[in-house]
Amino acid sequence: MEKELMTDKLKESLDVSVQSRILYFRGMQVVVDRDLADLYGVETKRLNEAVKRNIKRFPERYRFQLSQNEMSELVAICDRFASLKHSNAPSFVFTEEGVAQLSSVLKSDKAIEVSIMIMDAFVAMRRFLSANAGMFQRIESLEQRQKLTDQKIAQVLQRMDELSPMVTPEQIFATGCVWDAWNYVSQLVRNAKVRIILIDNFVDDRVLTLLTKRAKGVTAAIHSRYTVQFKLDLEKHNEQYESVDFIQLPHKSHDRFLIIDDDVYLMGASVKDMGTSLCAITKMKVTPDMILTLLK
Repeated sequence: MEKELMTDKLKESLDVSVQSRILYFRGMQVVVDRDLADLYGVETKRLNEAVKRNIKRFPERYRFQLSQNEMSELVAICDRFASLKHSNAPSFVFTEEGVAQLSSVLKSDKAIEVSIMIMDAFVAMRRFLSANAGMFQRIESLEQRQKLTDQKIAQVLQRMDELSPMVTPEQIFATGCVWDAWNYVSQLVRNAKVRIILIDNFVDDRVLTLLTKRAKGVTAAIHSRYTVQFKLDLEKHNEQYESVDFIQLPHKSHDRFLIIDDDVYLMGASVKDMGTSLCAITKMKVTPDMILTLLK
């Protein structure tokens, strides 16, 4: 029967449930209308209709509608409100005073019992926050320090990027600068968006290793002289990685070229030998089509 008091077990269950449903919006402790309806055992629509019939009892400091930004925050912090993400239905929240008014509007023993439990939960939450205010301040202080640390780290990383060597149109490598030369060409390969074409008489498996650094979907082709060993290496490479095409040079070619998308680079040495002796890489003004046409 409606007038029967709730059992101790139900009260205990509600104590836990209520405390988990108290949220903070606009600096106040509140409970969402959907959670209140669930606790009272009525539909959300019916609860809000009862409030509308007695709207003078519920000024905005007792009950207010969540803004769109507040709705987004609600959905983000509470999984149980995920269904409201794309809903246009308004959601209201009730303060402690609003909950007290609900008991007189719903007019049932159960409503009175539930309202008392909710109000007790509000009080318990305030006491908890007051008793642990120092701890919360220390946590906030730590979070602020962490934020400042993250900002300093970001500034250091940005400065490191600014001081890092950039890919420039011309680059000269002294004898022995093998890593610098390899790293420079690797950056060129990583920057490719569409295609990479290498024209080099002398290639080996090191060139294939270099081409694995290219982005997914970027095509790669090597124009070189035929060797049994490289063809074998190429076949093994293509079994595992994105394929690299091989085109036999129709005649002896002295200079080496690296085509990255629509840019042409003149290589002062074979890619596999870059940096072992004094060499340069120069970005040319000619088009890739001109170089490829001259190969035929």
